Amino acid sequence: MTTTVLPVHSRPGQKPVPSIALRAAKAIRGAVDHSHATQQSDGHWCAELESNCSITAEYVLMRQALGLPLSLSRKAGLVRYLFDHQTADGSWTVAFGLPGDLSTTGECYLALRLLGVETTDPRMLKAQEFVLEGGGLEKMRVFTRIHFALFGLFPWDAVPALPAELVLLPPSSPVNIYSFASWARGTIVPLLVLFHHRPLFALPNGKSAENDWLDHLWRDPSDKHVPYTEPLVRIVAKHGLAWKSAFSAIDIALRRYGKLRRWPFHSLSARAADACVAWMLEHQEKSGDWAGIFPPMVNGVLALFAHGYALDSDPMVRALEAIERFTLEDAGGVRVEACQSPVWDTILTMIGLLDCGADDARLMRAREWITKLQINEEYGDWKVYNPSGTPGGWSFEYANTWYPDVDDTAAIIIGFLKQDPSSGSSDVVRRAIDWVLSMQNDDGGWAAFDKANDKTFLNEIPFSDMDSLCDPSTPDIVGRVLEALGLLGDRRHDGAVARGIEYLRTSQEAEGSWFGRWGVNYIYGTSNVLCSLRHHPVAATDPMITRALDWLRSVQNSDGGWGETVHSYADRAHMGRGASTASQTAWAIMGLLAYLPADDPAVLRGIEWLLSRQTDEGSWDEEEFTGTGFPRHFYLRYHMYRHYFPLMALGRFVRAQHAF
Repeated sequence: MTTTVLPVHSRPGQKPVPSIALRAAKAIRGAVDHSHATQQSDGHWCAELESNCSITAEYVLMRQALGLPLSLSRKAGLVRYLFDHQTADGSWTVAFGLPGDLSTTGECYLALRLLGVETTDPRMLKAQEFVLEGGGLEKMRVFTRIHFALFGLFPWDAVPALPAELVLLPPSSPVNIYSFASWARGTIVPLLVLFHHRPLFALPNGKSAENDWLDHLWRDPSDKHVPYTEPLVRIVAKHGLAWKSAFSAIDIALRRYGKLRRWPFHSLSARAADACVAWMLEHQEKSGDWAGIFPPMVNGVLALFAHGYALDSDPMVRALEAIERFTLEDAGGVRVEACQSPVWDTILTMIGLLDCGADDARLMRAREWITKLQINEEYGDWKVYNPSGTPGGWSFEYANTWYPDVDDTAAIIIGFLKQDPSSGSSDVVRRAIDWVLSMQNDDGGWAAFDKANDKTFLNEIPFSDMDSLCDPSTPDIVGRVLEALGLLGDRRHDGAVARGIEYLRTSQEAEGSWFGRWGVNYIYGTSNVLCSLRHHPVAATDPMITRALDWLRSVQNSDGGWGETVHSYADRAHMGRGASTASQTAWAIMGLLAYLPADDPAVLRGIEWLLSRQTDEGSWDEEEFTGTGFPRHFYLRYHMYRHYFPLMALGRFVRAQHAF
């Protein structure tokens, strides 16, 4: 690695003190060494992608439903992990620093019972107390109701209606399975099969219906038909003739239709369930995965099992093997990842190393590993509303050919161009650019997985209690794409760039920041946008830029770092507010450096924060969840965010030092 550093500065008569740039260069060397030490033999990187304990709990529920026993050591590891993440008030949370969540606590409690932990265990009593104080299992969210209904612990009639016939609606219909975001689509289709069959799986006591196994977690276990929405009259009075009212009325009609399915509608319902299974089998990867994420995978095996597939059938064997690849076991116990991030971790590590000038044969191995995963197949759900688009993107995971995503693909273009600017004319990069351009939405922005997937009114469906059924354009992804197009510098794309910049102008928040859909939150979005606009004719004096820079400065913490909690998704008062973290401090520094000199006081204070907190291993510590799955509901802790983003920030700072 070669970097240019400033000379040592000192006062007359004093021992020379290394300049901040020299200290930064030293920190880079340690961080680069750490990166190389964690690279896998085939050239890629992949660290743990941590979410909340509900994923591990649902893994336990799946094993119970399918009658798959767990070894004593495996059980012990699962119990250890779940209890290690229980908070002092007896609950389980959805992210670091958040209060306990009733549904997550209910799922973890059920999993521990299935693992053999008695209700008299003091930790279970504490969890019971938390659930009851929170209103009991009556307050469970929709997806938790479904998991409990599978074991007769919650009535199926108290779960929102979602008929299998939905899969029969063509893409031209106002509402169809392709109206939903890719992650929702992959989860919903197997659920349609489960809703059709309404299976009741056995619990350890052998019961599977009208079960009183968890009655002690209910405020009133005598009536479990708890509505998941307010009465229709009250909804209309509150919202008028809006989508929420319309969907609530439709839900009532579908519920009545469900009771009539036996005749003469049974054949239609059965045909729809078969169509759902056919769709699932078509979308299953050779490796057994579905979309590379846990919810479609666990729902998929349960749906196939309920539809009559034996455990030793080929689709089931491959799917179960894929799920087991998501499990981790170490001193912290046994846990399950919601997803795995090898492509994302690899390209961002590459960019970090390239920003530091560390380009050698090890990076070429990483590039070769990524290149082999480019998706050139002429299928994929993205083709439904983008039929003229040509393939060329990448997905986030090891095995997910159906769902390439714009964010990963744009990041890979950035990394490849940084390593070799001439690669912009290569077939690999050209295919990627063409695919990304074809995915631009009418509003000028880009979304993660789909085009024209912006029917946000679908979030008013009673089934949706996580407000994430759609995949509209978001500023953080638009920023990534514009950075890639800026590095490429092809004037033929000026029209797409202009529309993207206009989208960013209209989506800027009143405070000057931009929303971060996939990272927490406004610091992430603002950094992505600023890092992109510097590559386009958007001057530092542009009001859009000055407002963004002023906002970043205004939320810098007194210790010199930056931080933002997940609370900012629900309350704007928390925008850019939180304890300083390594990843968020790095994002802010990079955003500032896009338009400010390296000797800007805010930049220098941020760099000092990073330098003072680097560990002896050359990395940084970070417990906070700074990645986002579903805002307000599901968050992620990328275990490499604390490393490669500071690496980028330090590298860009040292490169910019000549501007002192």
